[in-house]
Amino acid sequence: MDDLLTHGKLEVEGRLVEASNLTLFCQVELDGVTANAVYKPVRGERPLWDFPDGTLAGREVATYLVADSLGLGAIPQTVLRDGPFGEGMVQRWIETTDDELVDVRAPEDLPPGWKVVLHAHDRNGEPAVLAHADHPGIRDLALLDIVVNNTDRKGGHILNGADGTVYGVDHGICLHTDPKLRTVLWGWIGEPLPEDAIVKLKALRGKLEGELGEALAPHLTKFEILAIRDRAEQLVYEGVFPSPGDEWRAIPWPLF
Repeated sequence: MDDLLTHGKLEVEGRLVEASNLTLFCQVELDGVTANAVYKPVRGERPLWDFPDGTLAGREVATYLVADSLGLGAIPQTVLRDGPFGEGMVQRWIETTDDELVDVRAPEDLPPGWKVVLHAHDRNGEPAVLAHADHPGIRDLALLDIVVNNTDRKGGHILNGADGTVYGVDHGICLHTDPKLRTVLWGWIGEPLPEDAIVKLKALRGKLEGELGEALAPHLTKFEILAIRDRAEQLVYEGVFPSPGDEWRAIPWPLF
């Protein structure tokens, strides 16, 4: 699939109009093999006050590389390459089911075992909660978001794949050096980290000093790469899922 995404011919078939940056639905073809993909050209990125212009596509690729190397959190294969509108991020398209993993519901309508993130009231003044499923794939994405400092984990960025895997997408505003974690996945606050996740996080320093660090270098600064290591080591040291800090709004808006 990586060869197909990297070297295949991209043909734009439509635009995902709800995305804040230019996001195109494409078919990619190589040697008679075809697949669907998402293409986000750098020239279509909206300028942000706190991230350097033209870096969002590279941050999407860097987040995929971290997740793939760690084996923590599933992100569809993602590459940086040239396309019909210039260089951009190309990511494998994920077919999904209709089953919700994150939702706003009345408290009595929550499925068993769901994790409550926020208590609120709906437009009619009735009680409502923001909650997500207690699923290992979502839990791993929550941990990955801490490591990559995801500042925009909306509910719509979590896909219930038709293949049974929970995927995370839309990682353009990750990997800043300043604390900016903003997510709907706060359901495990204070709970111990899973042992398998601790093992993976402890291995990250060596990976960053080797092939992973080399792969990240074209996309991130030296200080951004060091910050990945520091966040992972702090997470292991604390040993539990952290609470939101006071320096940054902890939940994105809109939620989905």
